[in-house]
Amino acid sequence: MSNLRVEVDEGVAVVTLDDPKRRNALTASLVDEIVAAFDRLEADTSVGAVVVTGAPPAFCAGADLGDLGASQGPGLRAIYEGFLRVGRSSLPTIAAVNGAAVGAGMNLALCCDLRLAGRAARFDTRFLNLGLHPGGGHTWMLQRVIGEQAAKAMTLFGEVLDGEAAAGCGLAWGCVDDEQLLAAARSLGAKAASVPRQLAQRTKATLAAVASVDSHDEAVDIELEAQLWSLQQPFFAERLAALRAKVSGR
Repeated sequence: MSNLRVEVDEGVAVVTLDDPKRRNALTASLVDEIVAAFDRLEADTSVGAVVVTGAPPAFCAGADLGDLGASQGPGLRAIYEGFLRVGRSSLPTIAAVNGAAVGAGMNLALCCDLRLAGRAARFDTRFLNLGLHPGGGHTWMLQRVIGEQAAKAMTLFGEVLDGEAAAGCGLAWGCVDDEQLLAAARSLGAKAASVPRQLAQRTKATLAAVASVDSHDEAVDIELEAQLWSLQQPFFAERLAALRAKVSGR
């Protein structure tokens, strides 16, 4: 039985982890479903953005402890693929965090381009409380998003952030009422899906590329190549013509 639901409406796909009895924990089978779903969505040219969420009451309670406890290196990497595949997606992604995002579940949220939190959201690293070292790039991602001190507060000192606190420190883009969360995430996704798909994908790739450069000049060179590419695309000519017609009143 599938533990993942995928719905596409007007260019926005909503991928819902749907195993509430396990609080949407990442099992081996669920990881396989996530990977297959993102492969399909990226192959579907009608999809321009993806929202990832969980069936209530949780977003994702982390890796299934049964699978985790029996894992060695390759097994751990297989579990990581549940969130790393989302992080590798060429499409703009939004985590609609509707409840607890714990351990690897927090990694799933961190791997999305944007996180939107409901008031019931709980961001909880919890690795150390389980006697487990953080994994999957958790410490790297978290420090890049919220800084060294806040990352240490969460990992070493066990601080748990609700939706409002997550938005306050930049872990989430915003916090909305729980009943508005999915609609708000869809609305954000629709903005990304409204632009030419290739352009959004190329811009996402550029954001990743410039994050590792050391100077403004390097960033200028990277963006120059991509901007020249966009100038040669039909969608630029079409939108420029539409803008000129609007300005001239035709």
